[in-house]
Amino acid sequence: MKIEETAIPGVRRIELEVQPHDDGWFKENFHREKLAELGMEVVQHNVAYFEAAGIVRGIHAEPWDKYLSPSSGRVFAAIVDLRSGDGFGQVETFELGTSDALYVPRGVGNSFCTLTPHTTYHFLVNEHWTPERVAVDLFDPELAIAWPLEQLEYTERDAGNPSLAELRRLRRQRA
Repeated sequence: MKIEETAIPGVRRIELEVQPHDDGWFKENFHREKLAELGMEVVQHNVAYFEAAGIVRGIHAEPWDKYLSPSSGRVFAAIVDLRSGDGFGQVETFELGTSDALYVPRGVGNSFCTLTPHTTYHFLVNEHWTPERVAVDLFDPELAIAWPLEQLEYTERDAGNPSLAELRRLRRQRA
């Protein structure tokens, strides 16, 4: 496992060792002690499968840490810092294949776009699922995310997420 820091504090890009063999490949995707060193104790493992390229999900920041990695296909991941502070709204993007993973701490929004058909994406989390989350518009001009495909498919719920400016306004009202 090769771990590198990213521009967003706490987000780490992880290069996994993929061992090819005659009939495919093998990778150690989850190792409790290695993830514990990142500060993550996994309690749930979710798997999502997507048939087509161009499926977009997010931008969601949940109250748990996430460890994300595709086991087939490729994804374009857009990560947005939605925590209070100077980094609020900072964006960083990554292309992830089967030898890549991202560690995304709680409060940081994650989203992705499938780049290939038949993509399988794994999400390990350190808290059980709840509906609580902060979400922001995938296409907010302030974020200026350059989605890599022209034809995108996304949910109505994700299309209706507030802008970054609206989130700022809501936070000021609560303070």
